Amino acid sequence: MSMGKKSILIMGAAGRDFHNFNVLYRDNTDINVAAFTAAQIPDIDERLYPSELAGPNYPEGIPIVSEEQLPRLIKDNKIEEVVFSYSDVSNQYVMERAAMALSLGADFKLLGAGATMLESNVPVIAVCAVRTGCGKSQTTRRIANILKGMGRRVVVVRHPMPYGYLKAQEVQRFETIKDMKDQHCTIEEMEEYEPHIRQGFVVYAGVDYAKILRSAEKEADIILWDGGNNDLPFFKPDIHITVTDPFRAGHELNYYPGRINLILADIVVINKVDTADYNDVLRVRESIDRLNPSAAVIEAASPIFMKNREAIKGKKVLVVEDGPTLTHGGMKFGAGVIAAKRFGAGEIIDPREYTTGKVKSMYKKYPDIGPVLPAVGYGEEQIRDLEKTINHVPAELVIIATPVDLTRIIKINKEMLKVDYELEEIGEPALPELITEKLASIIKL
Repeated sequence: MSMGKKSILIMGAAGRDFHNFNVLYRDNTDINVAAFTAAQIPDIDERLYPSELAGPNYPEGIPIVSEEQLPRLIKDNKIEEVVFSYSDVSNQYVMERAAMALSLGADFKLLGAGATMLESNVPVIAVCAVRTGCGKSQTTRRIANILKGMGRRVVVVRHPMPYGYLKAQEVQRFETIKDMKDQHCTIEEMEEYEPHIRQGFVVYAGVDYAKILRSAEKEADIILWDGGNNDLPFFKPDIHITVTDPFRAGHELNYYPGRINLILADIVVINKVDTADYNDVLRVRESIDRLNPSAAVIEAASPIFMKNREAIKGKKVLVVEDGPTLTHGGMKFGAGVIAAKRFGAGEIIDPREYTTGKVKSMYKKYPDIGPVLPAVGYGEEQIRDLEKTINHVPAELVIIATPVDLTRIIKINKEMLKVDYELEEIGEPALPELITEKLASIIKL
């Protein structure tokens, strides 16, 4: 490093951090990024952001180190500025990290909402949220099908999930189930990509979102940004949609950067109103009125669809839910538990005493999960431990509420029922009318 360069550190979780670097720091010769830190996702540290992605200013790449090493990294590298670059954490959590950095003599920085949004040559509709697990995925699928019905060529660009070999994940395109297998997707990635693929949409994801955007533009009339966690979109949206969750009323005010998504939204969806407490729905509406009174507000449900639901009655069941919703999303249950209770399960078995390996470690990290099993699978070892856990639980029936077809990935020795859920607006306004109205001011319909 030459004299005079500012030494910075980027705090991340294998996604937003890489994007911030690519857009703002990669070609900045006045700055040296000494390291990335990694949090939230298991086994994403002890890697290298490769030189092929980091650019000529970083011929040896950039180390990715556990966030637990933050104090040492600041001291050893004489870090002058820490850039916080991940999502779905409380405001308190952010300020605790700020206090650590400031106490060690480094500045602490949050990047502005527009600083890293890339300009698209085709219209962008962004679907974001105030927390993980609000219902972004089914909202995105609903909008994709609305646009398809309007005769538009839609390409979905998913928020990054590069948990493997980064160089190979620079630009990823998924059109078939085989594409996911060929590109060694984790369960968490498949949960997001598979439903879109099954409905006939191409999905892009990866590491370098400038290159991803240019590729997606060649195939699309409209790009649909499918957000991750409660992060801000990487592309500047023409229509910004934010999904809220009355099961966690108040979180729309207190989690970073979800509150920003609420402020920026053109359309706000209050999801799960069919199963949430009415007073919590009102609390979310009050937050919207306070922060973004000009937004159009849609109330919606995520109704459950499943075959042979009568088989649940009286059975001892194991419920397998969407992973991130229960881990760093903070939910204690999801659609699987709702289905089990609604259709008369005799008992929901808590899987904790039957866990092994990395699944057991997951419960230690997230002790507040309810009596359910998150479908975690960030690597082969964790996938095998998930399989062992499911097969070891003495259940008569497994209710699977993750969007991915787990039977394609693991062998399950019990009867299974799959739970699916889609977005369904309640009353007016509805998404087709709002999308049509807002698109009319952008493109000729």
